[in-house]
Amino acid sequence: MIDKSETALSQDQMLGLYRNMLTIRRCEEQLVKLHAAGKIYGACHTYIGEEAVATGVCAHLRKDDTVFSTHRGHGHALSKGVTPRELIAELLGRATGCSGGRGGSMHLFKPEVGFMGSSGIVGPCISLAAGGGYTARLLKLDRVSVAFFGDGASNNGAFHESINMATVWDLPVIFVCENNLYATEIPLTRVTRNPDVGSRAQAYGLPGVTVDGNDVLAVYQAAAEAVRRARAGEGPTLLECKTYRTRAHSEGMQDAGYRTQEEKAEWKTRCPVKTFEAILIRDGVATQAELDQIDADVKAIVEDATTFALNSPMPEAATVMAHVYNSAQGGQNA
Repeated sequence: MIDKSETALSQDQMLGLYRNMLTIRRCEEQLVKLHAAGKIYGACHTYIGEEAVATGVCAHLRKDDTVFSTHRGHGHALSKGVTPRELIAELLGRATGCSGGRGGSMHLFKPEVGFMGSSGIVGPCISLAAGGGYTARLLKLDRVSVAFFGDGASNNGAFHESINMATVWDLPVIFVCENNLYATEIPLTRVTRNPDVGSRAQAYGLPGVTVDGNDVLAVYQAAAEAVRRARAGEGPTLLECKTYRTRAHSEGMQDAGYRTQEEKAEWKTRCPVKTFEAILIRDGVATQAELDQIDADVKAIVEDATTFALNSPMPEAATVMAHVYNSAQGGQNA
Protein backbone atom coordinates (compact mmCIF):
# COMPACT_ATOMS: atom_id res chain seq x y z
CA MET A 1 0.00 0.00 0.00
CA ILE A 2 1.28 3.47 -0.92
CA ASP A 3 0.61 6.35 1.42
CA LYS A 4 -1.35 9.21 -0.10
CA SER A 5 1.48 11.66 0.58
CA GLU A 6 3.85 9.70 -1.66
CA THR A 7 1.68 10.29 -4.72
CA ALA A 8 1.10 14.05 -4.21
CA LEU A 9 -2.49 13.69 -5.37
CA SER A 10 -5.19 16.23 -4.61
CA GLN A 11 -8.56 15.26 -3.19
CA ASP A 12 -10.15 15.71 -6.61
CA GLN A 13 -7.55 13.46 -8.23
CA MET A 14 -8.01 10.76 -5.60
CA LEU A 15 -11.78 10.83 -6.01
CA GLY A 16 -11.34 10.88 -9.79
CA LEU A 17 -9.46 7.60 -9.63
CA TYR A 18 -12.19 6.13 -7.44
CA ARG A 19 -14.96 7.32 -9.73
CA ASN A 20 -13.23 5.89 -12.79
CA MET A 21 -12.75 2.46 -11.20
CA LEU A 22 -16.34 2.48 -10.03
CA THR A 23 -17.58 3.44 -13.50
CA ILE A 24 -15.76 0.47 -14.99
CA ARG A 25 -17.11 -1.87 -12.30
CA ARG A 26 -20.74 -0.74 -12.62
CA CYS A 27 -20.64 -0.83 -16.42
CA GLU A 28 -19.22 -4.34 -16.38
CA GLU A 29 -21.80 -5.53 -13.88
CA GLN A 30 -24.52 -4.16 -16.14
CA LEU A 31 -23.00 -5.88 -19.18
CA VAL A 32 -22.99 -9.18 -17.28
CA LYS A 33 -26.75 -8.82 -16.76
CA LEU A 34 -27.35 -7.86 -20.39
CA HIS A 35 -25.33 -10.83 -21.62
CA ALA A 36 -27.27 -13.21 -19.36
CA ALA A 37 -30.50 -11.73 -20.73
CA GLY A 38 -29.41 -12.55 -24.28
CA LYS A 39 -29.08 -8.93 -25.37
CA ILE A 40 -25.35 -9.11 -26.12
CA TYR A 41 -24.39 -11.27 -29.07
CA GLY A 42 -21.04 -13.02 -29.09
CA ALA A 43 -18.28 -12.89 -26.50
CA CYS A 44 -18.13 -10.51 -23.55
CA HIS A 45 -14.85 -10.43 -21.62
CA THR A 46 -15.28 -8.37 -18.46
CA TYR A 47 -12.62 -6.38 -16.65
CA ILE A 48 -14.00 -6.94 -13.15
CA GLY A 49 -11.11 -7.13 -10.68
CA GLU A 50 -8.59 -5.32 -12.90
CA GLU A 51 -9.99 -1.78 -12.79
CA ALA A 52 -6.95 -0.27 -11.06
CA VAL A 53 -4.66 -0.91 -14.03
CA ALA A 54 -6.51 1.02 -16.72
CA THR A 55 -7.41 3.73 -14.22
CA GLY A 56 -3.88 4.27 -12.91
CA VAL A 57 -2.27 4.32 -16.36
CA CYS A 58 -4.82 6.35 -18.31
CA ALA A 59 -5.00 9.02 -15.60
CA HIS A 60 -1.71 10.34 -17.04
CA LEU A 61 -2.72 10.31 -20.70
CA ARG A 62 -3.86 13.17 -22.90
CA LYS A 63 -6.57 12.93 -25.51
CA ASP A 64 -4.00 12.72 -28.31
CA ASP A 65 -2.08 9.88 -26.66
CA THR A 66 -2.91 6.52 -28.19
CA VAL A 67 -4.07 3.32 -26.50
CA PHE A 68 -4.16 -0.13 -28.10
CA SER A 69 -6.18 -2.75 -26.30
CA THR A 70 -7.21 -6.41 -26.15
CA HIS A 71 -10.39 -8.49 -26.14
CA ARG A 72 -10.75 -7.50 -22.45
CA GLY A 73 -10.81 -3.83 -23.30
CA HIS A 74 -13.92 -2.23 -21.81
CA GLY A 75 -11.98 -0.72 -18.91
CA HIS A 76 -9.32 0.70 -21.22
CA ALA A 77 -11.98 2.26 -23.45
CA LEU A 78 -13.84 3.90 -20.57
CA SER A 79 -10.61 5.17 -19.02
CA LYS A 80 -9.51 6.72 -22.33
CA GLY A 81 -12.74 8.62 -22.90
CA VAL A 82 -15.32 6.31 -24.46
CA THR A 83 -18.59 7.04 -22.65
CA PRO A 84 -20.79 4.43 -20.94
CA ARG A 85 -23.49 5.18 -23.51
CA GLU A 86 -21.14 4.50 -26.41
CA LEU A 87 -19.76 1.36 -24.77
CA ILE A 88 -23.05 -0.30 -23.86
CA ALA A 89 -24.66 0.64 -27.17
CA GLU A 90 -21.73 -0.92 -29.01
CA LEU A 91 -22.03 -4.20 -27.14
CA LEU A 92 -25.74 -4.25 -27.94
CA GLY A 93 -24.91 -3.79 -31.63
CA ARG A 94 -26.59 -0.38 -31.89
CA ALA A 95 -25.81 2.36 -34.38
CA THR A 96 -25.02 4.76 -31.52
CA GLY A 97 -22.13 2.60 -30.30
CA CYS A 98 -18.55 3.82 -30.53
CA SER A 99 -18.00 1.57 -33.56
CA GLY A 100 -21.48 2.03 -34.99
CA GLY A 101 -22.59 -1.33 -33.66
CA ARG A 102 -20.14 -3.16 -35.91
CA GLY A 103 -17.40 -4.01 -33.44
CA GLY A 104 -19.07 -5.45 -30.37
CA SER A 105 -17.20 -6.31 -27.19
CA MET A 106 -13.86 -7.22 -28.76
CA HIS A 107 -13.53 -4.52 -31.42
CA LEU A 108 -14.16 -1.20 -29.71
CA PHE A 109 -12.73 1.79 -31.53
CA LYS A 110 -12.81 5.54 -31.04
CA PRO A 111 -9.77 7.35 -32.45
CA GLU A 112 -11.30 10.74 -31.59
CA VAL A 113 -10.24 10.15 -27.98
CA GLY A 114 -7.07 8.23 -28.82
CA PHE A 115 -8.59 4.78 -28.31
CA MET A 116 -7.18 2.98 -31.33
CA GLY A 117 -9.07 -0.24 -30.94
CA SER A 118 -9.24 -3.57 -29.21
CA SER A 119 -8.77 -6.95 -30.82
CA GLY A 120 -9.51 -10.60 -30.15
CA ILE A 121 -6.19 -11.56 -31.72
CA VAL A 122 -3.64 -12.05 -28.94
CA GLY A 123 -0.57 -9.82 -29.13
CA PRO A 124 -0.98 -7.42 -32.08
CA CYS A 125 -1.78 -4.46 -29.81
CA ILE A 126 1.86 -4.60 -28.69
CA SER A 127 3.15 -4.08 -32.23
CA LEU A 128 0.49 -1.49 -33.00
CA ALA A 129 1.48 0.53 -29.93
CA ALA A 130 5.11 0.43 -31.06
CA GLY A 131 3.87 1.80 -34.37
CA GLY A 132 1.99 4.52 -32.50
CA GLY A 133 5.21 5.49 -30.77
CA TYR A 134 7.08 5.49 -34.08
CA THR A 135 4.42 7.77 -35.55
CA ALA A 136 4.86 10.22 -32.68
CA ARG A 137 8.62 10.15 -33.25
CA LEU A 138 8.27 10.83 -37.00
CA LEU A 139 5.82 13.68 -36.38
CA LYS A 140 8.05 15.05 -33.60
CA LEU A 141 5.24 15.06 -31.06
CA ASP A 142 5.52 14.42 -27.33
CA ARG A 143 2.72 11.90 -27.66
CA VAL A 144 2.71 8.60 -25.75
CA SER A 145 1.52 5.23 -27.03
CA VAL A 146 0.28 2.51 -24.66
CA ALA A 147 -0.24 -1.21 -25.19
CA PHE A 148 -2.39 -3.14 -22.73
CA PHE A 149 -1.95 -6.90 -22.98
CA GLY A 150 -2.24 -10.02 -20.87
CA ASP A 151 0.33 -12.46 -19.55
CA GLY A 152 -0.44 -14.87 -22.39
CA ALA A 153 0.63 -12.28 -24.96
CA SER A 154 4.01 -11.96 -23.25
CA ASN A 155 4.96 -15.26 -24.91
CA ASN A 156 3.91 -14.00 -28.32
CA GLY A 157 6.56 -13.02 -30.86
CA ALA A 158 5.01 -9.56 -31.09
CA PHE A 159 6.05 -8.93 -27.48
CA HIS A 160 9.74 -9.60 -28.09
CA GLU A 161 9.97 -7.93 -31.50
CA SER A 162 8.10 -4.79 -30.49
CA ILE A 163 9.93 -4.24 -27.22
CA ASN A 164 13.26 -4.75 -28.94
CA MET A 165 12.41 -2.26 -31.70
CA ALA A 166 10.95 0.32 -29.29
CA THR A 167 14.06 0.13 -27.12
CA VAL A 168 16.52 0.41 -30.00
CA TRP A 169 14.74 3.50 -31.31
CA ASP A 170 13.81 4.98 -27.89
CA LEU A 171 10.15 5.10 -28.86
CA PRO A 172 7.62 6.73 -26.47
CA VAL A 173 5.78 3.51 -25.68
CA ILE A 174 4.50 2.02 -22.43
CA PHE A 175 4.01 -1.74 -22.53
CA VAL A 176 1.48 -2.63 -19.81
CA CYS A 177 1.19 -6.33 -19.02
CA GLU A 178 -1.97 -7.06 -17.05
CA ASN A 179 -0.76 -10.30 -15.51
CA ASN A 180 -3.94 -11.95 -14.25
CA LEU A 181 -2.14 -15.32 -13.97
CA TYR A 182 -4.12 -17.12 -16.69
CA ALA A 183 -4.21 -17.11 -20.48
CA THR A 184 -7.85 -18.14 -20.82
CA GLU A 185 -7.54 -21.23 -18.57
CA ILE A 186 -3.80 -21.90 -18.77
CA PRO A 187 -1.62 -20.75 -15.83
CA LEU A 188 1.36 -18.66 -16.89
CA THR A 189 3.61 -20.88 -14.77
CA ARG A 190 2.84 -23.82 -17.07
CA VAL A 191 4.01 -22.13 -20.27
CA THR A 192 7.15 -20.25 -19.21
CA ARG A 193 10.09 -20.72 -16.87
CA ASN A 194 10.02 -17.02 -16.04
CA PRO A 195 6.50 -15.91 -15.02
CA ASP A 196 7.80 -12.53 -13.79
CA VAL A 197 7.13 -10.58 -16.98
CA GLY A 198 8.64 -7.33 -15.69
CA SER A 199 12.04 -8.97 -15.24
CA ARG A 200 12.23 -9.72 -18.96
CA ALA A 201 12.94 -6.05 -19.61
CA GLN A 202 16.56 -6.54 -18.51
CA ALA A 203 17.29 -8.62 -21.60
CA TYR A 204 16.24 -5.74 -23.85
CA GLY A 205 17.73 -2.85 -21.91
CA LEU A 206 14.62 -0.95 -20.84
CA PRO A 207 13.13 -0.34 -17.38
CA GLY A 208 10.96 -3.17 -16.12
CA VAL A 209 8.64 -2.33 -13.24
CA THR A 210 6.38 -4.80 -11.42
CA VAL A 211 3.59 -3.48 -9.20
CA ASP A 212 0.49 -4.68 -7.40
CA GLY A 213 -2.10 -4.23 -10.14
CA ASN A 214 -4.90 -4.10 -7.58
CA ASP A 215 -3.40 -1.00 -5.92
CA VAL A 216 -4.44 1.98 -8.04
CA LEU A 217 -1.93 4.28 -6.32
CA ALA A 218 0.94 1.89 -7.05
CA VAL A 219 -0.08 1.71 -10.70
CA TYR A 220 -0.55 5.48 -10.85
CA GLN A 221 2.90 6.14 -9.43
CA ALA A 222 4.67 3.66 -11.74
CA ALA A 223 2.80 4.94 -14.77
CA ALA A 224 3.71 8.54 -13.91
CA GLU A 225 7.40 7.79 -14.30
CA ALA A 226 6.86 5.71 -17.45
CA VAL A 227 4.87 8.51 -19.10
CA ARG A 228 7.43 11.10 -18.03
CA ARG A 229 10.25 9.09 -19.58
CA ALA A 230 8.31 8.57 -22.80
CA ARG A 231 7.42 12.26 -23.22
CA ALA A 232 11.00 13.28 -22.49
CA GLY A 233 12.34 11.07 -25.28
CA GLU A 234 13.96 8.61 -22.88
CA GLY A 235 12.32 5.55 -24.40
CA PRO A 236 9.85 2.81 -23.47
CA THR A 237 8.99 1.12 -20.18
CA LEU A 238 7.64 -2.36 -19.46
CA LEU A 239 5.09 -2.18 -16.65
CA GLU A 240 3.84 -5.46 -15.19
CA CYS A 241 0.68 -5.15 -13.11
CA LYS A 242 -0.11 -8.30 -11.15
CA THR A 243 -3.88 -8.56 -10.91
CA TYR A 244 -6.76 -11.03 -11.22
CA ARG A 245 -10.07 -11.32 -13.05
CA THR A 246 -12.75 -12.59 -10.69
CA ARG A 247 -15.18 -13.72 -13.39
CA ALA A 248 -14.83 -16.35 -16.11
CA HIS A 249 -12.56 -15.70 -19.08
CA SER A 250 -15.68 -14.74 -21.02
CA GLU A 251 -19.32 -14.55 -19.95
CA GLY A 252 -21.08 -17.86 -20.39
CA MET A 253 -17.88 -19.91 -20.13
CA GLN A 254 -17.27 -22.47 -17.43
CA ASP A 255 -15.18 -21.07 -14.61
CA ALA A 256 -14.07 -24.23 -12.84
CA GLY A 257 -11.43 -26.90 -13.13
CA TYR A 258 -8.43 -24.66 -13.71
CA ARG A 259 -8.51 -22.50 -10.57
CA THR A 260 -9.93 -23.05 -7.12
CA GLN A 261 -12.80 -21.28 -5.39
CA GLU A 262 -10.38 -20.52 -2.55
CA GLU A 263 -8.07 -18.69 -4.94
CA LYS A 264 -10.91 -16.57 -6.30
CA ALA A 265 -12.20 -15.83 -2.80
CA GLU A 266 -8.74 -14.71 -1.66
CA TRP A 267 -8.35 -12.33 -4.61
CA LYS A 268 -11.83 -10.91 -4.03
CA THR A 269 -10.62 -9.75 -0.62
CA ARG A 270 -8.09 -7.64 -2.56
CA CYS A 271 -10.77 -5.94 -4.68
CA PRO A 272 -9.16 -2.75 -6.06
CA VAL A 273 -12.33 -0.72 -5.63
CA LYS A 274 -12.99 -1.75 -2.02
CA THR A 275 -9.31 -1.46 -1.10
CA PHE A 276 -9.09 2.09 -2.41
CA GLU A 277 -12.39 2.99 -0.78
CA ALA A 278 -10.92 2.00 2.59
CA ILE A 279 -7.83 4.14 1.94
CA LEU A 280 -9.95 7.18 1.05
CA ILE A 281 -11.90 6.87 4.30
CA ARG A 282 -8.81 6.09 6.39
CA ASP A 283 -6.92 9.13 5.08
CA GLY A 284 -9.89 11.47 5.46
CA VAL A 285 -10.22 12.08 1.73
CA ALA A 286 -13.93 11.27 1.82
CA THR A 287 -16.57 9.89 4.15
CA GLN A 288 -18.53 6.72 3.50
CA ALA A 289 -21.59 8.86 2.78
CA GLU A 290 -19.68 10.85 0.16
CA LEU A 291 -18.43 7.67 -1.51
CA ASP A 292 -21.92 6.23 -1.45
CA GLN A 293 -23.13 9.34 -3.28
CA ILE A 294 -20.45 8.88 -5.94
CA ASP A 295 -21.62 5.29 -6.34
CA ALA A 296 -25.23 6.43 -6.67
CA ASP A 297 -24.22 8.97 -9.32
CA VAL A 298 -22.27 6.34 -11.27
CA LYS A 299 -25.15 3.86 -11.10
CA ALA A 300 -27.49 6.54 -12.48
CA ILE A 301 -25.09 7.17 -15.38
CA VAL A 302 -24.93 3.45 -16.15
CA GLU A 303 -28.71 3.09 -15.97
CA ASP A 304 -29.08 6.04 -18.32
CA ALA A 305 -26.53 4.47 -20.68
CA THR A 306 -28.43 1.19 -20.66
CA THR A 307 -31.74 2.88 -21.42
CA PHE A 308 -30.07 4.90 -24.17
CA ALA A 309 -28.56 1.77 -25.71
CA LEU A 310 -31.76 -0.29 -25.55
CA ASN A 311 -33.69 2.54 -27.21
CA SER A 312 -31.06 3.11 -29.91
CA PRO A 313 -31.64 1.76 -33.43
CA MET A 314 -29.79 -1.09 -35.03
CA PRO A 315 -27.60 -0.06 -37.99
CA GLU A 316 -29.58 0.36 -41.20
CA ALA A 317 -29.32 -2.62 -43.54
CA ALA A 318 -28.47 -0.26 -46.38
CA THR A 319 -25.19 0.63 -44.60
CA VAL A 320 -23.88 -2.93 -44.52
CA MET A 321 -21.08 -2.13 -46.96
CA ALA A 322 -20.08 1.12 -45.27
CA HIS A 323 -16.57 1.21 -43.76
CA VAL A 324 -15.58 -1.83 -45.85
CA TYR A 325 -12.51 -1.62 -48.07
CA ASN A 326 -13.49 -2.29 -51.69
CA SER A 327 -10.51 -2.76 -54.00
CA ALA A 328 -12.79 -2.79 -57.05
CA GLN A 329 -13.64 0.87 -56.39
CA GLY A 330 -10.14 2.05 -55.65
CA GLY A 331 -10.41 1.56 -51.92
CA GLN A 332 -13.54 3.66 -51.53
CA ASN A 333 -16.42 2.60 -49.31
CA ALA A 334 -19.17 0.95 -51.28
